[in-house]
Amino acid sequence: MALINVAAREIHCKIVYYGPGMGGKTTNLQWIHSQVPRANKGELLSIATETERTLFFDFLPLDLGKVRGFQTRFHLYTVPGQVLYERTRVAVLNGADGVVFVADSQRHKLEENINSLKELARNIQKQGKKFQEFPLVLQYNKRDLPNVLPVAVLDKYLNPFGWPRFEACAASGPGVFDTLKAITKLVIAKL
Repeated sequence: MALINVAAREIHCKIVYYGPGMGGKTTNLQWIHSQVPRANKGELLSIATETERTLFFDFLPLDLGKVRGFQTRFHLYTVPGQVLYERTRVAVLNGADGVVFVADSQRHKLEENINSLKELARNIQKQGKKFQEFPLVLQYNKRDLPNVLPVAVLDKYLNPFGWPRFEACAASGPGVFDTLKAITKLVIAKL
């Protein structure tokens, strides 16, 4: 549901980082924000209540070129991952043009990852969209920790449709921009 600002000659696209609590969604956004040149980004904002927070900022990528003469501006959002915040996740997901599903690679987090991905599928379908066709990239985060599942196991349980997927360590940056580039290209291709 990209928005077009004709006066500014910009297309605004919304990308949501979705996944289980403490999986690295916020860390991804913080890393990206810290690396994007100041002139190309907005402020990193937090909508916080007493018990949850949603981060977001927008940026204008340098290397993606124009779509029919329009610059593409991406708005990146995180959702609170804790189970009880499903309504907030639904609200943030509304109108998204693409999703990065941030999976926590740790062995003991597999069930949370599966449940969060199932919830994402339901929430996308509630918006009248086909989950299998929705622009989605998987990020297997926390690959630097000792108790992570092999990528083949994560693929077996989390990647039934063969989405692009990347190994990452959001805390130090590896894989973060590869994931971002992949989702922005999928979103632009859908335009």
